[in-house]
Amino acid sequence: MKNLFIVFEGIDGSGTSTQAALLKDYFTAKGRGAVLTCEPSNGPIGNLIRQAMKKRVLFVNDTQKFDEQMAYLFAADRHDHLYNEVDGVYKLLKDNLTVIGTRYYFSSLAYNWHTPEDREFISRLNQKFPNPDLVVYIDIPAELGVTRIGDRSVKEIYENQEKLAKVRKNYQEIFSNYDGLVFQVDGTQDKETVREKIVTFIEENFD
Repeated sequence: MKNLFIVFEGIDGSGTSTQAALLKDYFTAKGRGAVLTCEPSNGPIGNLIRQAMKKRVLFVNDTQKFDEQMAYLFAADRHDHLYNEVDGVYKLLKDNLTVIGTRYYFSSLAYNWHTPEDREFISRLNQKFPNPDLVVYIDIPAELGVTRIGDRSVKEIYENQEKLAKVRKNYQEIFSNYDGLVFQVDGTQDKETVREKIVTFIEENFD
């Protein structure tokens, strides 16, 4: 199996971080090097995004303009996440590691798209970024996502049911038209069942 760039996508509370960690454990148990990464990244632009999402850094007080600003920042962070020579995705792949990431350009489309014009704008910002080898999309209803994140001490700006319902709808449209490899799994199942389905799909398509 070659070194892979695998991306997990889903609304908040869907279990992307949990499943990414379990998949890393799977590769490690097989004696293959793997590393976890995420967007926003841990780089300088990614840290600015995290502060903005927690409302520690304030931008415009307008939802659509805020999402436009986030789209620009995420695209800049994504470029750094892929190509920086310290811990970028392509540096890690070259170092013989499989890279397992939570969120990629699909999240920018899903979270920051309100109108057809928005989608065209965000698509243009991200059009040069390569597709990952595999997208794992974990699908859950918005109300379950809100329930799962209910005990977080700090809520981010997008963590409400109305927003997550819209994001889920956007994801479904995005992946219905996506021409890369995507595996959709029902995230309402227990985490071990979800893990087994993801691992089986990877073994069937990449071993």
